[in-house]
Amino acid sequence: MLEFAPWDQMLRQYVDTQGRVDYQTWQSSAQLLKDWLHQIAQLELNHASDPNLRLALWLNLYNALVIDQILEVYPIRSIRPTFLGIPNWVAFLQFFQQPVYQMGGHSYTLNQIEHQIIRPEFRDPRIHFALVCAAVGCPLLRNQAYQPDQVQVQLEDDAQRFINNPQKVCYQPPVLYCSKIFQWYQQDFIQHSHSIPQYVQKYLASPPQLSATTPIRYLSYDWALNQRTSS
Repeated sequence: MLEFAPWDQMLRQYVDTQGRVDYQTWQSSAQLLKDWLHQIAQLELNHASDPNLRLALWLNLYNALVIDQILEVYPIRSIRPTFLGIPNWVAFLQFFQQPVYQMGGHSYTLNQIEHQIIRPEFRDPRIHFALVCAAVGCPLLRNQAYQPDQVQVQLEDDAQRFINNPQKVCYQPPVLYCSKIFQWYQQDFIQHSHSIPQYVQKYLASPPQLSATTPIRYLSYDWALNQRTSS
């Protein structure tokens, strides 16, 4: 039986309401996360028929696998390490491209989960506000698991929270400043709206009059680790 409760409990214990992760404390219980990941792998639910169950499964797995990788090497400052002040792109790409999970007889990388499963199967741009790569520039990590009967509401909440976070989206007339997530995945967003500004406007709490011609500038992406110190 698919059980998200252990993952949900870990998120509630080690992640605060601002999406910051207490990796230092979590590291001492890292085996609990590995045990849960192993348990899920044995269920071979890759072909589950309920789309909301599959969506919740893959969102939870992606975020859990990211956390698992961080716990193995913590303490680190960023998933994009530097060498003599220069970004180590080889190590950065390896984080996403190395196999990190076995399920149903298949080996998966983070990139495969995101780009070959979640994006093409669900075609929902809101997933970009739910997948968290452990960087400050990412969406805030939800401190609860995605649940099949709640995942659509949870994704809507994620979109609201991300777009109304001035560190991710900010309108300073006449320019709309946006996270680079909107640039990297532009095609995913414009499949649901005619333009990035029109997609953003749907979620802004106090929506300005944005249009397809509203100029956009993309904010610098903060690759620092989304960590908090243990209390």
